[in-house]
Amino acid sequence: MRRTAGESNQGNFIADKCRKPDYFCTMSFNEVLQELPTLIVEQRQMLIRRALELDDPPLSEADEALVESRLAALRDGPASAVSLDDMKARLRSPCK
Repeated sequence: MRRTAGESNQGNFIADKCRKPDYFCTMSFNEVLQELPTLIVEQRQMLIRRALELDDPPLSEADEALVESRLAALRDGPASAVSLDDMKARLRSPCK
């Protein structure tokens, strides 16, 4: 379901024809894969988050607030982040 020029997919994951009340639009796995490149980063992140939540219980409100506050801190001070390689090295090094 490619969008034409001028059409926005921000906030939607389904085509306009699927927005009718009591109408469920289903997509095959291949259609979902084809649609992925048209989604903005936030939509892809939400899709990943929702897929992961299917296997895990949802976070408590306190845990969700903690995650959001840490993400905000990371956005405000990205230099405070530790790269994956650095974290692996720290975990593998002997305790001091």
